[in-house]
Amino acid sequence: MKNIVIAAVALVLAAGALGVIAFGKLGENLVYYWSPSQLLAQGDKAIGPTIRLGGVVAAGSIAWNANKTHLDFKVADGMLPTASFVTVSSNEIPPQMFREGIGVVVEGTYDKSGVFRTNRLMVNHSNKYRPPQEGQSQEEWQKSLLEEEPQATK
Repeated sequence: MKNIVIAAVALVLAAGALGVIAFGKLGENLVYYWSPSQLLAQGDKAIGPTIRLGGVVAAGSIAWNANKTHLDFKVADGMLPTASFVTVSSNEIPPQMFREGIGVVVEGTYDKSGVFRTNRLMVNHSNKYRPPQEGQSQEEWQKSLLEEEPQATK
């Protein structure tokens, strides 16, 4: 009888915890993931909530001020000249792989001035490991990692 009571109490507690998670304020803790065109299409609804913005760093858009640790750049839907873009502002040091044309995901808020203020910058990169080739210097190896396809050596 004692085991049945303990099992019933545990079941009620588990159901209660699940109910709090399922019906609680879960919606307030969601972070939406949008492309620049989706963000711009939301208009004023995009202003304020925490959002993850994903896209590609637009060519010629990076402005890095190392003295103030401030970074401005544009995130675009793609590399086409007609792609929608959003200006991003960050006071964080960018990851080492950050560059034009790389996929990024930034987390932050969109403000009324049309600038996305980020507190988290992540780059999308390949998870393929390429060891240095025989006789290749550290600098050459690091540069080869930035290339889409490794070049064959002669």
